[in-house]
Formats: sequence, C-alpha cells, structure tokens
Amino acid sequence: MIEVNSLSKEYGDYAAVKGITFSAAKGEIVGFLGPNGAGKTTTIRMLATYLPPSRGTAKIAGFDIVKDSDEVRKRIGYLPENPPLYGEMTIEEYLKFVAEIKGIKRNAIVSNVERVIEQCFLKDVRKKLCSHLSRGYRQRVGLAQAIIHNPEVIILDEPTSGLDPKQITEIRHLIRSLAVNHTVILSTHILPEVSIVCSKVVIINRGRIVVESDLQGLTQTRSLEQVFLECVGGEIDGAIDAPRNAQGGI
Repeated sequence: MIEVNSLSKEYGDYAAVKGITFSAAKGEIVGFLGPNGAGKTTTIRMLATYLPPSRGTAKIAGFDIVKDSDEVRKRIGYLPENPPLYGEMTIEEYLKFVAEIKGIKRNAIVSNVERVIEQCFLKDVRKKLCSHLSRGYRQRVGLAQAIIHNPEVIILDEPTSGLDPKQITEIRHLIRSLAVNHTVILSTHILPEVSIVCSKVVIINRGRIVVESDLQGLTQTRSLEQVFLECVGGEIDGAIDAPRNAQGGI
C-alpha cells in the first residue's frame, strides 16, 4: 500500500531526509518515530504530496507521489499536527465544505459528514464555530476531515495532542478500528501509544531509517523505549513525552 524507496529531501547543503526506504501493507498501523529534527515531518509531508522529494520515489496505492500526485491525494487522508480549520465555519459546515473539495458526490455528502461526526465524537458540538473549539476538539475535527472521503491511506501527525485521557482512549480505539480497511501512518512522541495502537514501527534518526520492524518481534526482550533510546543514541531531549503523557494524560 505504501512503498518508499531511497527517498531524500535536501534544502541547499542540508539533507533533512537521506535516502530512506520502508513499506506499509494494507491493514497495518505503522508507528513513525524519531527525535525532533530527525526528518519525520519532512517525510510525512512528502508522502502527503505537500513537499516534492529531491531524489527517490514513493508510491501510495500504486501511484507515484510526484508523477501521480492528484491520484495520491484522492487516496490519502492527512491530519497535520495543527489542523487547518476555518474559524468562521461551524464544524458541520466545515466538514461539508471539505467533503465537496475532496470530490465526494453530492448525494453522499450528508451521510459522510454524519459518519465522521459519529466516529470522532462531535455530535454535541457540531453547530459550534471552529474558532470556539478547544485544542482537543480541533484535533477531533482535523481527524474527521482526514477520513471523510474514506481514504485508503491515513497519515496522522500527533493525533492525540491536546486531548484529555478519555478523548485519547476514544481516538486510539478509532485508529485501531480504521486499520480494518485502511493503512495508517501514526507519527507520535508518545511511545506507549505506539505500543498500544501499532503493529509495526519505523524509527528515523538524522534523516535515516534505523529500525523497521513488526512491534511484537522488536519488543520481545526490550521495551519500546529502550529500543528507541538505543536507536537515537540517547537523544532523549524532546524525543519522548514526559511520564504523564506516557500514561495517556495531558
């Protein structure tokens, strides 16, 4: 479903991503981990066709992210760390607008909006203006817009950021349920979240992939945190969340 081959991104003399290769099959939830500045966000933006690669290739659902970028966009849902909402719209209006620009047929817009409002626990606030939403609700609306067109691949950047413990549990359950029919890339700083939700782990450090493994095999003799710290050379500053986040709190 996702095939990344020798993908690189350079800004002048600085190489943010250095020839990375990894894959994700249908139904997998892949935890994409790395310390700050490792190249996670740059990689995600290339896969989402927001940034062109300098070299290398990536295919999503068989379509090249450069040559077939329009087809790729139809098949991905992307939640950036800061969801791009329109403050003057209500949640319901915003989701209808997103459904239209993502090409959902007119007679299916209402049903798709109702589906994601239910999935993302937005029924009680659907008439609120986006500008009046808390951080947690903004994240939930961002997730709703990412899945409204039922994409084959879902790319999530810190999807539980700003949520309270109950909301985190709900979103984790939703992410696990999405894997039945979708491939999910989950970028997060919360290592226990990866342990709970993901089936595979990819760790990037200094622009290079240092681990690509199924989670069960990777953590048979060590914790995920131990593996992570070994892979990044003890670069713990900013790499993982504080213990309160490790327990699912905020």
